[in-house]
Amino acid sequence: FYESIRQFAYERGRDKAMFVHLTLVPHIASAGELKTKPTQHSVKELRGIGIVPDLLLCRADRPIPAAECRKIARFCNVSEERVIPAIDVDSSIYEVPIRYHEGGFDAQVMRHFGIEGAPPPDLSKWREIVRRTRAPEGEVAIAIVGKYTGLRDAYKSLFEALTHGGVANSVRVETRWLDADDVEAGGVDGTFESVHGILVPGGFGERGVPGKIAAVEYARTRAVPYFGICFGMQLAVIETARNVAGIAGAGSTEFGPCDEPVIGLMTEWNRGDETVRRNAGAGLGGTMRLGAYEAVLAEGSRARAIYGEERIRERHRHRYEVNAAYEGRLRAAGMRFAAFSPDGALPEIVERDGHPWFVGVQFHPELTSRPFAPHPLFASFVGAAVTQARLV
Repeated sequence: FYESIRQFAYERGRDKAMFVHLTLVPHIASAGELKTKPTQHSVKELRGIGIVPDLLLCRADRPIPAAECRKIARFCNVSEERVIPAIDVDSSIYEVPIRYHEGGFDAQVMRHFGIEGAPPPDLSKWREIVRRTRAPEGEVAIAIVGKYTGLRDAYKSLFEALTHGGVANSVRVETRWLDADDVEAGGVDGTFESVHGILVPGGFGERGVPGKIAAVEYARTRAVPYFGICFGMQLAVIETARNVAGIAGAGSTEFGPCDEPVIGLMTEWNRGDETVRRNAGAGLGGTMRLGAYEAVLAEGSRARAIYGEERIRERHRHRYEVNAAYEGRLRAAGMRFAAFSPDGALPEIVERDGHPWFVGVQFHPELTSRPFAPHPLFASFVGAAVTQARLV
């Protein structure tokens, strides 16, 4: 890695490159002070292998006194204005661009590259996002029923997309992380009574499935807004097939052979049910659908109204698909296939008729949500949760 940095500088020249060193300035509680030695030593090591930092971005959990910044500048051989504090923010990660600007980060970058006369940056959008997160007009609670809830970073994109949906609706989203195994063991009574929306995210494997299906059934029968993403969509289909359409053997071949494979590999259900029952899950190589794919939204569907367009392009990461052969029986049970792949073979979105907000998608909309452009599905889902909050 360091060799590649040296090569970069050699090929482009220092006038065409800027080396920013992110360093830690820890606070030692027993000493009651910030320590600059780690930064000094790390810069010394970098200089020893030929890498000379132009700017130091100093991470700390509290303000760094001016005297400490001067000390760092003196011992690391950089100008004092190029020691930029990167302090932990209180309310929102979206404060960071504002704080870096206040610390002079952007001004020093422009000065390094000789950029003059640039207008001041317009941070009004960032300030508005921070204002909405600090002083929301309301609050909604969303239950996320997953199997990796002990490791929140596994759902980081999901959490941020819900935050974006909250910003779009001027509310704070309280995420309640529920382990699917706990839902299965404890039941749904009392678990979802105080939430305004239920979300079942993606995942692989059979563990936690009963708890997730119980969450889907609760959302369907109690008219609570439901959002199923990838695996969450597939389980919504299974729940409707079993509990509404009366397809007792409905399941997914991901869990093994089943009598009614409403979910399976394309290579399985295109060959016929009997093959599926015998060889479920065999030969998984090359069957994952990964990357951006188009979908065509059905006219008159909720999804079409949310997106405001006929065709969309979303990112996928999954191996199993909803079996389109069951569309008629699921439609009779109140579940509509609201989007298909352009060739009409693969269901991409399902909805429920007569429900306040019940949407399942085969793709991962959280991956394309942005603070300035919340994904329309998350904005609509949180909006439905706001309506639900007013009803309870």
